Amino acid sequence: MALLDDKVAIITGAGNGIGRATALLFAREGAKVIVNDLGGNRAGAGADHAAADAVVSEIRKAGGIAEPNYDSVASKEGSRAIIDQAISSFGRVDVLVNNAGILRDKTLLKLELADFQAVLDVHLTGSFLCTQAAAEQMKAQGKGSIINTSSVSGMLGNFGQTNYAAAKAGIYGLTRTASIELQRYGVRVNAVAPIAKTRLTDDLPMFEKIEDTLSPEHVAPAHLFLASDLARDVTGVVLAVAGGRMSVFKVVESPGKYKESDAGVWTASEIAEHFESISKV
Repeated sequence: MALLDDKVAIITGAGNGIGRATALLFAREGAKVIVNDLGGNRAGAGADHAAADAVVSEIRKAGGIAEPNYDSVASKEGSRAIIDQAISSFGRVDVLVNNAGILRDKTLLKLELADFQAVLDVHLTGSFLCTQAAAEQMKAQGKGSIINTSSVSGMLGNFGQTNYAAAKAGIYGLTRTASIELQRYGVRVNAVAPIAKTRLTDDLPMFEKIEDTLSPEHVAPAHLFLASDLARDVTGVVLAVAGGRMSVFKVVESPGKYKESDAGVWTASEIAEHFESISKV
């Protein structure tokens, strides 16, 4: 049997790049796929049905089952409509991949509030809204897998991406907390932190000489693993993918140092004096 036989999967931002690669792989593995894509440009402007339609056509020509969806993840109405379409078309929601994203890179001192907010709206708010709507259905079913998209930028920071990094760091927190809350309902929540050459990244300096070594096709199997029963015991994990390399991001707290006297209240000078031992992991 294929890994996703008879499962219903929603993939947001599936018209290009990682989302497209994941939609095609899921369909080959037996899933019925909702291919969501607003069809905007890299900065989130505009709308066009062509991207989602092309992926659906490709899946159908290969013998798979898919339906297009053009709603925006960034609104409550749009996110709800995406989930509702899966239920009305296929009767359930087994997998949600929150992949939709935009970029509006600028350094902190040049970043306008509108560009900060727009990136958070799509990445973080969109992931929250779709997760909430899907989780309600999955709770009723007693099972489901939600896969968010974090980033190296969110976990470690990156020059010129204050808005994007803030959103992706927020998605880490969303993933961890949702995994704790939803585990009792049989719903797993994980994230993937990919590095891949897509239309969002192909003009960045680090990708100028990269061709196929960091392709979206390297990332799609991570989504498949987390969506399938192969990961039935995996939740709250951030799986990083960079070409052929996979790793797991973890937030690590140092052992710390106890104040030895004066009721445990540190002075600023004492913190400075002992900072190396306080921070050593």
